[in-house]
Amino acid sequence: MAFNQRDDDIVDGEDETPSKLPRCNKEMPGYFSNEPQNEAAESAGRATSERRTSNSTAWHRRDSFKKTRPPFPWFGMDIGGTLVKLVYFEPKDITAEEEQEEVENLRSIRHYLTSNTAYGTTGIRDVHLEMKDLSLCGRTGNLHFIRFPTHDLPVFMQMGRNKHFSSLHTTLCATGGGAYKFESDFRTMADLELHKLDELDCLVRGVLYIDSVITSGPSECYYFENPSDLDHCAQKPYTLENDYPLLLVNIGSGVSILAVYSENNYKRVTGTSLGGGTFLGLCCLLTGCSTFEEALEMASQGESTHVDKLVRDIYGGDYERFGLPGWTVASSFGSMMFKDKRESVSKEDLARATLVTITNNIGSITRMCALNENIERVVFVGNFLRVNILSMKLLAYAMDYWSNGQLKALFLRHEGYFGAVGALLGLLHPS
Repeated sequence: MAFNQRDDDIVDGEDETPSKLPRCNKEMPGYFSNEPQNEAAESAGRATSERRTSNSTAWHRRDSFKKTRPPFPWFGMDIGGTLVKLVYFEPKDITAEEEQEEVENLRSIRHYLTSNTAYGTTGIRDVHLEMKDLSLCGRTGNLHFIRFPTHDLPVFMQMGRNKHFSSLHTTLCATGGGAYKFESDFRTMADLELHKLDELDCLVRGVLYIDSVITSGPSECYYFENPSDLDHCAQKPYTLENDYPLLLVNIGSGVSILAVYSENNYKRVTGTSLGGGTFLGLCCLLTGCSTFEEALEMASQGESTHVDKLVRDIYGGDYERFGLPGWTVASSFGSMMFKDKRESVSKEDLARATLVTITNNIGSITRMCALNENIERVVFVGNFLRVNILSMKLLAYAMDYWSNGQLKALFLRHEGYFGAVGALLGLLHPS
């Protein structure tokens, strides 16, 4: 990742020029006389005075709002165990005065982030997720979504130092385990102080905010119709009306499952260490791959039944007593205890079996949590689901099959960015 480019363009700053007050003019009846000339003049004078008072009040409110608003640039960061997620708000309602006052460092940072879609070999701006013309804290602009591996964080901090980020006197709000782990590195390498925010608070806040502000374009929430047919199930939009309660399953390096009853009332029900990090780590060991995308590509071409031991391998068919179909996995990787099976299996089969194992485990735990909490709406988020249609279809099928159609698996387009969005909101609304 190479955050080292320097460009000059674009602008930020404070906005809002106050509305013009009514002009005092001799042609306005009664404006300069002690006594109104008639009832109409008195009424006109009173209305004008009220307009002046109203405009003045609005002016002072906007001025007060500007004073409480943090300076640009506006960032939110979620530093996870595998990926760093960064959201950046690019204001588009810049005045000519702001353009003249904008400092070089701010212009350079903004131009660099918004004029590139890739940063070095590993940093990516997810252009398809960009939110345009978003109104945020009294400004209008675009919200950008950027990600890069956590092991490249030192390069990001060096970029911040090179572009004199600390001179802008802004607060960098961050969440995730890395906000604690790398706090001293930000201080020593980039001369930046992190404002650390609770990871689960940011996650819930980000999910609810993004869902509430999307009013056009692709729906934020969706599900898969006919999940029992993995080859033909179709993605359909879904409206999250009457949001609560919902079970929020965040699949990152590990998994956290939250029961959300309102914006400020939620609890962590449970979690599992077997998540996206497990999938990638095992695939690297078993197949020699090195990236998440490579592991998913292998999995899409493999067949997990060559690796797993199924119910039919044990019973010769269905396990009728418990209603288990013969194709149900009885033992993940169970066939690998046999030498001939090990010798015939492909790397693609191993990647597919790893993906199915991790996904089935998450689905099983989620279903039990939903039953225990008596919640019928389940929302899956997290970067494990990025470009991972296969796992989403498996989760949709698992929820539908094992609950007899009572549980619907829901997914969100912005997948793993909600923690970073929550951190940005924490910057703009500290309370």
